[in-house]
Amino acid sequence: MSMVTTLAIIFGLTTLVFTVIFFAAGLGFSIEGLELIAVLVAGINIVQWLIAPYLIGWIYKVKALAQNEKPELHQMVENISKKSGISTPKLMLAQIPLPNAFAYGSPLTGNRVAVTQGLLDNLESGEVEAVLGHELGHVKHHDVQLMMVVSFLPALFYYIGYTLMLSGIFGGSGNQKQNNGYNAIIGIACIAFYWVLTMFSLQLSRLREYYADRHSASIVENGAMKLSTGLVTIVEVSKNVGRRGNRQQKNSASFKSLFIADPDKAAADAASIGGSYVYDKQALLQQALAKKPSKADNLAEIFSTHPNIIKRLHVLQELS
Repeated sequence: MSMVTTLAIIFGLTTLVFTVIFFAAGLGFSIEGLELIAVLVAGINIVQWLIAPYLIGWIYKVKALAQNEKPELHQMVENISKKSGISTPKLMLAQIPLPNAFAYGSPLTGNRVAVTQGLLDNLESGEVEAVLGHELGHVKHHDVQLMMVVSFLPALFYYIGYTLMLSGIFGGSGNQKQNNGYNAIIGIACIAFYWVLTMFSLQLSRLREYYADRHSASIVENGAMKLSTGLVTIVEVSKNVGRRGNRQQKNSASFKSLFIADPDKAAADAASIGGSYVYDKQALLQQALAKKPSKADNLAEIFSTHPNIIKRLHVLQELS
């Protein structure tokens, strides 16, 4: 399923369900009430989007890199941005041992791309370049803004459903009871639809990772292979960081959809690849490419923000 198809399904289903709710609004819940909830949820999401860069900066100890700091890294970002046809985002360093990278920003801060100290310590220069190519793909595709809009819709239906359920349980008596029963039924349906939209949102999140991978492969020389070995390294090192109980590893769930790889899945991804007591990224990559995802892997992927690591590596090999 393509990104355009997934978006069409999300917005199409949302429009259909909203139409049903508006027709049912006369059963005891006003259109004005629905509009108020929509405004409140939209406001919460917009505020969250605006302040997210500051929260990310605090959680991951992010600092801006001056032009005289790591000039080769600045040069990479400038070159890839030029090839991508976008303005150069601000380069940031997250001072944590977890190897990862992420693109983020808001109208208050502009676009930013961050690499972690763990990424610079564990990846080769070409692999870092491929990772940056992936992140700048997110910037080019406006993925931060896209996911903000898409994440708003499930939240909206969750709060509408929750409000209708409360109205149905605690609202009024006598002749009003029948309307309250309808409200509760509609509320339960909205909560169920919240889960449906969440599944499509996760599908969209996985698709945008594939699109960003493709961008890196097309913009960086030998980018598909560099990104493949980079991802294998990120998974293997993140697994070990997680075992040490690092604080940033535990906090990563809040913004893991931004990362190039989900740190919470590092142990499972490493197990899928096969692992090795003697660490050799090329050997691990070949080991991963010799495998196919199991049915359990495919099921787990449905609930994930990132693609299955084996599938992802196979797609990158096809691009190379």
